[in-house]
Amino acid sequence: MKHTAVIGAGMAGISLARTLMQAGHQVSVFEKSHGAGGRMATRNTPYGHFDHGVQYFTIRDPQFMHAITSVPGTPEICRPWSANAVRVLDPLGRVIEAPLPLREPHFVAAPGMNSLLRHWAQPLETAQALHLESQVQFLRQSTVGGKSWDMVCSDGAVHTGFDHVVLAIPHVQADYLLRQSGAPAAGFAGLSDMADVEVAPCWTLMLAFPLAQPTMNHLGPQWNAARSTHHRVAWICRESSKPGRSSVERWTVQASAQWSQHHLEDDAERVQAKLLKAFSELTGIRAEPGFARTHLWRYAKTVKPLGKKHLWDPRLNIGVCGDWLLGHRVEDAFVSGLSLALHLADKSH
Repeated sequence: MKHTAVIGAGMAGISLARTLMQAGHQVSVFEKSHGAGGRMATRNTPYGHFDHGVQYFTIRDPQFMHAITSVPGTPEICRPWSANAVRVLDPLGRVIEAPLPLREPHFVAAPGMNSLLRHWAQPLETAQALHLESQVQFLRQSTVGGKSWDMVCSDGAVHTGFDHVVLAIPHVQADYLLRQSGAPAAGFAGLSDMADVEVAPCWTLMLAFPLAQPTMNHLGPQWNAARSTHHRVAWICRESSKPGRSSVERWTVQASAQWSQHHLEDDAERVQAKLLKAFSELTGIRAEPGFARTHLWRYAKTVKPLGKKHLWDPRLNIGVCGDWLLGHRVEDAFVSGLSLALHLADKSH
């Protein structure tokens, strides 16, 4: 029985870990945050949930479709969302296209986007194979024979005896961790390929208007989601329009990649003020929000993918997977994690 260390509990990491566990492998997943999800993230507030990362997902790959429809409990979590037909807005908030036809069904997880991966991670948690709030600081080869790997975490904990290591994290973080670990991990064969990948950041603004009266159909525009050509904003969504959410009027605003990059090191208050001004311009909502928060995703959307499903170095028994290898969609992360899991399962036979 092979023991695999998986760093990262996003879609790629959880898909890989579940598949290996089902194939009879032992796995240990290390996640630096307090729950599984990655960018399929949900922020819980007194006013309701915000999907401040991934807004929705689509299904094109048959294996992803099979997972969504056949894993027990998953069809009840994943619900279709029409988004009230997505609009496209000009910089002044005027509708350019209305409605924008949805070429394929849009899905969200309920009650929050992180619900899907937390459900899929449950067997790992039950098997005590999911280590949350455990940030791997560096990898080192075991001194016994030099053929297995140890995970050294930032809190000083050391986990030993891994035959394989998989990094299911953004490519910049994977590159840093491998180089930080020194030899032999720094000699990972895929480092030169990873250097060609480009991923853009994204500032996200979350707004709640709890004083909006329930008798009002909507606060502001009649649409629920829009893509924007405003230089600051790429996407606006009424969170309360998604199935399984509370009715408190809530909006998520995602900044454009170019603007986010230009303001990458700005403080959160400055970013919040600028994005709130753009939100008012695009929606016509001038009311003061009862709740406002920002979040920065440094590695949000793949601009230039690697073009491979996964990377594997048989000399070191280290691999990497993630959406950035194939694209920027949730499905890309699933396909990448599954691809590497099947490769490792096949190697063991």
